[in-house]
Amino acid sequence: MCIAVVACRFDVIFVIDETRRRRRFENMKSFVSDLVGEMDIDSGHTRVGIVTYSDTVNTQIDLNDYTTTASLQSAIDALSRTGDGTNTVAALDRVRTSMLTAAAGDRSDVPNIVVVLTDGQSSTEADLQVRVKRS
Repeated sequence: MCIAVVACRFDVIFVIDETRRRRRFENMKSFVSDLVGEMDIDSGHTRVGIVTYSDTVNTQIDLNDYTTTASLQSAIDALSRTGDGTNTVAALDRVRTSMLTAAAGDRSDVPNIVVVLTDGQSSTEADLQVRVKRS
């Protein structure tokens, strides 16, 4: 068990809904960047991945792409909004099948944390409810 967040090792994936207004997306990016600034990225204790989604899903940052806080924050700042729709099911499938793999930097001996930031209701709500119940 970790006593302090700094001493803990985590693989964290942020799943960011890029729909709705551009300002909300920018606010979500700012929130994630600020949070990353508090994580122990530089030592390698924490790795961060990012998936953005709308009606399509984009793996923006794999867990092994950035090893410094500054470079990760620059990459977060460069994320752009590309679509409409809220296909949360597809985004979570991408995390499960592509992001939580050794090839994408997932470490089998480190806890995974997946944080979903969304504007609310998925456009595939029924499918999402079924997937959540199966998990």
